[in-house]
Amino acid sequence: MSATSLTNRQVRLAKRPETTATREHWNFTTEPVGEPAEGGVLVKTLTLSLDPAMRGWLNDAKSYIPPVAIGEVMRAGGVGRVVASKNPAFAVGDTVYGTLGVQEYMLIEQDQIKRNGLVKIDLRAGTIGQWLNVLGMPGMTGYFGLMDVGQPKPGETVVISGAAGAVGQTVGQLAKIKGCRVVGIAGGAAKCDWVVKELGFDACIDYKAGEGAVRAGLKEHCPKGVDIYFDNVGGDILDQVLAKLARKARIIICGAISQYNNANSMPATGPRNYLSLLVNRARMEGIVVFDYADRYHIAIAEMAGYLKDGRMKSKEDTVKGIDTFPEALNKLFAGENFGKLMLEVAAD
Repeated sequence: MSATSLTNRQVRLAKRPETTATREHWNFTTEPVGEPAEGGVLVKTLTLSLDPAMRGWLNDAKSYIPPVAIGEVMRAGGVGRVVASKNPAFAVGDTVYGTLGVQEYMLIEQDQIKRNGLVKIDLRAGTIGQWLNVLGMPGMTGYFGLMDVGQPKPGETVVISGAAGAVGQTVGQLAKIKGCRVVGIAGGAAKCDWVVKELGFDACIDYKAGEGAVRAGLKEHCPKGVDIYFDNVGGDILDQVLAKLARKARIIICGAISQYNNANSMPATGPRNYLSLLVNRARMEGIVVFDYADRYHIAIAEMAGYLKDGRMKSKEDTVKGIDTFPEALNKLFAGENFGKLMLEVAAD
């Protein structure tokens, strides 16, 4: 079938949300699919990664990456299949990962291949879900955040918020492999039970268990303090962990999902207990995964080995259909996803 006979359904940003992005903030459009030019490729989208960072990309504010423009196809990483190619590095039928956008097809010109991070992936090393989770951007974030910024040592206590999410599950399992004591923080008994019984965390604190649950849980499970805190949520939980730091603690700031849907007139609330960094000679450092792109292959090789030998597991939560994108994305901020949230655009 010629590419010119295909149509491409797309989700474009219609207007910037003040708080939660709902269906009214998106336009669903359809346009013809073109043939790739010399050096280009045409990719059929299979599954997209839905990540908390996507909400930040909707704000017209300076950040580590330009915001999605009004009228632009929503940015998203994903796995797809090459259906037409005029580039010798990609053959029809190759499975690829890259920034594909929330659309059914992505036509990538030669000079955009590197910018879009388009690379071939080997499904023998992991499933599509695993390539969007442990072997994808969440896994790379967890790996380099823990290993480069956290610098774990055997016997140290590592606390992770958002422990049942995509990044959190990788960080916790990796920390256990490196010989650390691991305490998760997650919402709900089912998620806490899962990270302890299935992923092997030493303990998990249910922040939904009532007022004071996090404070009491940290006191119980971190009697010598917190050596490494991997923060995915910000807000009050960050403050409570700061109050329990051990000497020379390291805090990795990965995200602040509790703050992302604040009104634009109400910026994210900063930490109140920051003087604990001074008292405990601790440090707090942010991580942006794209900084490590030239080293992804190192982390992928290591963690693919852990998946193969059973030391690491990968849990995904899949929503089907491009039309469900607005509601699917908001599952992240309501804490409704259980594992790595993904959007299946087309069956493999």
